[in-house]
Amino acid sequence: MRAGVVASVAALVVVGLLACGGGESATPTATVEATADPTSEATPGSTGTNEAGERVAQDGDTVFVHYRGTLDDGEEFDSSEGREPLSFIVGSGGVIDGFDNAVRGMAVGESVTVRIPPEEAYGEWDEELIVDVPIADAPAGLAVGDEVLFGGQVAKVYEVTDEVVRVDVNHRLAGEALTFEIELVEIAS
Repeated sequence: MRAGVVASVAALVVVGLLACGGGESATPTATVEATADPTSEATPGSTGTNEAGERVAQDGDTVFVHYRGTLDDGEEFDSSEGREPLSFIVGSGGVIDGFDNAVRGMAVGESVTVRIPPEEAYGEWDEELIVDVPIADAPAGLAVGDEVLFGGQVAKVYEVTDEVVRVDVNHRLAGEALTFEIELVEIAS
């Protein structure tokens, strides 16, 4: 499998390895280990309302949420503070499953805090996603820690030798549990 990954990724390098700046913002894109459950929950086959008769988010709804994402050490990796709320269609795969699951069943104005394990967020860190790119195929001047665009996604330079640039194409949050504080602002559809 590693040879296939290396061949596929190496082909992308020739086309798309470009030096780029930092500051990537992680948009939540995976299942929930909740630290606090939403109090509103639609039941299967329901009309999308909670016990109080309030409409709750369900698959197919366009929702708008404010959120704050932190790692287990408390480091904030992303937040919608100072920005427009994040919008997505529940159940469409536009956000990680755990984030989707946390919003499903929430009513407007409700808040929840969820902890999403790595396997339900950006996956476990995978050593097979460390790829060697021949130095001749890489942009000049790359250094360890630089972020590069690799096949349309941000990757990190892991090592530079006389022969290769070793690139880590794991998502920067791979292997991390993510905690999100989420507030449902609006259900648009």
